[in-house]
Amino acid sequence: MDRKIDDAFSIARERYAELGVDVERALDVLGRLSVSLHCWQGDDVAGFEGTSGEIGGGLAVTGRHPGRARTADELRVDLDQALRLIPGSHRLNLHASYAEQTGPPVDRDGLTPDHFARWIDWARDRKIGLDFNPTFFAHPFAADGLTLAHPDITVRRFWIDHGIACRHIGAAFGRATGSACITNLWIPDGSKDTPADRKAPRERLLESLDAIFADHIAPTFNRDAVEGKLFGIGAEAYTVGSHEFYLAYAVSRGILLCLDAGHYHPTEVLSDKISAVLSFLDEALLHVSRGVRWDSDHVVTLSDELDAIAQEVVRGDYLHRVHLGLDFFDASINRVAAWVIGTRNLLKALLRALLEPIELLRSLEASGDLTGRLALMEECKLLPSGAVWDAYCLRQGVPIGLDWLDLIRSYERDVLVHRAGTRG
Repeated sequence: MDRKIDDAFSIARERYAELGVDVERALDVLGRLSVSLHCWQGDDVAGFEGTSGEIGGGLAVTGRHPGRARTADELRVDLDQALRLIPGSHRLNLHASYAEQTGPPVDRDGLTPDHFARWIDWARDRKIGLDFNPTFFAHPFAADGLTLAHPDITVRRFWIDHGIACRHIGAAFGRATGSACITNLWIPDGSKDTPADRKAPRERLLESLDAIFADHIAPTFNRDAVEGKLFGIGAEAYTVGSHEFYLAYAVSRGILLCLDAGHYHPTEVLSDKISAVLSFLDEALLHVSRGVRWDSDHVVTLSDELDAIAQEVVRGDYLHRVHLGLDFFDASINRVAAWVIGTRNLLKALLRALLEPIELLRSLEASGDLTGRLALMEECKLLPSGAVWDAYCLRQGVPIGLDWLDLIRSYERDVLVHRAGTRG
């Protein structure tokens, strides 16, 4: 098997070399890229606060596949299994609702780094970085769909204090792991039907955000990001934190903007926004997802848009300015497999982009040879990137092809189906 992979790789390397592509350089760059896996795929966004019922905030998880993680320990075991099957070294993205409270319970505005001590130890043991998100949903103070834009100052103050606490937790993650944590802020605030006043909620949100970000935290430890959205369940007519609002806020405040592939109109694509926002921002956070017809978060597939996202990042020389994360949740399939499929697909797309003969394409475009540019772009689609991917997986010591699926099925049979009381 290894000999066949080596032979196929040698042929592929020669094919790419004919177009001026250095395959070894592409693999070296890919090996240094980290993707932030989202913890909430493993437990259907439930968290560990002991609450029950719907998530709220316009979020919904469908499916009843057995094996949902019920505890932080189970979730960490599942993550370990996924990471063993994904080439490269990656990160973990946590939500505040995944705190582990062993002492007197505190509400979200009272969370401290101590509530994430076991997550920090887990990450340090594996030498990976941590990212973070305040949790502005699944809480009594978010029951009416408003948080930082709420007209009640008591509710608003609670969420402001939660946001402040999360920034300091993010900084603790950065100090402990030696890698800056990106703390990304998303809120569900909006209106199901047409509001009479669009202005006041956005004024309140602006004031709340400024209060959250008032304290300076060294960017070597924590990086702040804000994430917009078109609409969601319960916020179909009006979203306070829209893309335009947060783009203006990020530019004016010098913080990161998070672009989520599932947060736009079906006729919009994230790939077209990358160079636009990075004309004004130093860096951006990408939540790579897959929207289907409306705002939704499906497991990432190797689609034209995923290729386009990767191409824009590579062609624009943005790899050092873009932070890559995933955001989807699907309980209709094996949850660990979802992580593996989605992450491996993003890495495949990045590899395909790194293997493009970009200098030749640019030369054709600059000379006005648009026919040659189109012909070469189309020809590249059938170049043997799969052989290069297989060689990369072999070098990284992870399963090749669908070999990883047999390991996932064994894990489901030996571990996941024995989790009593889970979905399914």
